[in-house]
Amino acid sequence: MLLGYTRVSKAGGSQVLDLQKDALLAAGVAPGHIYEDRASGRRDDRPGLAACLKALREDDTLVLWKLDRVGRDLRHLVNTVHDLTARGVGLKVLTGQGAAIDTTTPVGKLVFGIFAALAEYAEPGIMQSRTAKVDVPKALYRQSTPHYRRSNKDLVTASRAVNQ
Repeated sequence: MLLGYTRVSKAGGSQVLDLQKDALLAAGVAPGHIYEDRASGRRDDRPGLAACLKALREDDTLVLWKLDRVGRDLRHLVNTVHDLTARGVGLKVLTGQGAAIDTTTPVGKLVFGIFAALAEYAEPGIMQSRTAKVDVPKALYRQSTPHYRRSNKDLVTASRAVNQ
């Protein structure tokens, strides 16, 4: 069975779900099997997504208009798809950058495996980069005290080097 999930970030009516719903219907999702949320993707409390994930059974497929509709970030997305895979549930993305993902096919599994590997590889590097961007300016500030007698030009040059 195909189940679909749609989401828009703003609940005020400035964004509508029509385009996403039309794509899911065209992909074969029955109207009564489309779950929706009107909330930011960064929010943990998305009742439509929770209900959709709960309703999925073995051999079902979760159909998304775009990959960014389901995950808060890449790690959350990877974890969600791993959970679905462990339950025997497939994932199919209809459009956007993740349109090659269809975990019901061998090629789709490969593409998602590459995404998952990149997510695992990138996370420590991102944290290290964030830490460096915080620690280096602190060190520059300490060095800019009269004791070190650094010029503003030295500080600007060092700051630019860090932010590249």
